[in-house]
Amino acid sequence: MRLILLGSPGSGKGTQAKLLSQRLGLAHIGTGDILREAVRQGSPAGKQADAYIKSGKLVPDTLVNDIVAERFQGDDRPECFVMDGYPRTLAQAASFDAVLKQKHLGLDAVVFIGVDDEKVVARLSGRWVCPVCKTPYHLTSNPPRKPGVCDLSHGALVQRSDDREETVRERLRVYHENTAALISHYRQQGLLREVSGEGDIEDVYHRIVHELNGHQGCGSGRS
Repeated sequence: MRLILLGSPGSGKGTQAKLLSQRLGLAHIGTGDILREAVRQGSPAGKQADAYIKSGKLVPDTLVNDIVAERFQGDDRPECFVMDGYPRTLAQAASFDAVLKQKHLGLDAVVFIGVDDEKVVARLSGRWVCPVCKTPYHLTSNPPRKPGVCDLSHGALVQRSDDREETVRERLRVYHENTAALISHYRQQGLLREVSGEGDIEDVYHRIVHELNGHQGCGSGRS
């Protein structure tokens, strides 16, 4: 099976990608992972990406596309996979379409995991962590016994800048700007499957599997 997972920050996309990888025997291809691997291997694209990463800048679309294309070159390319975090834009989708066509690898489905924006904000902005022992907390689902204080180290909890409400809302704005065209692109290809990302992790997983119409193997995608 060959899948792409789409979903907003906080939708649980990464968690579902890992479950699908483990249970269906798929290669889990995350953007961050392949960028780090390209840097580690010292490929030409990896060396360019390393310069952006070290300077704290976003790696450009064209370079990300090159690194993804590299991953699908050679005899060790994945035949069965779930893409997590790529493509993010219509330009990336067009590039990935071309890579898959060249390698005769058809997609089985593109699964969009939908979660209401306000619930995403609550999920992410409620996350805090202890800087000493790294114990994570959530103000709603896993609060500390004493507000703002770690149960174990008794140190003050902190919040990652990415989890602050104003940052989460900006990330969602950018996400929606890019994703509308992406969803339309895959819907036109007849690949889009939409599931609710709300509720228990296992419930979401079973919704996804149900939308895949029971496909369990690899290689059934259209080439």
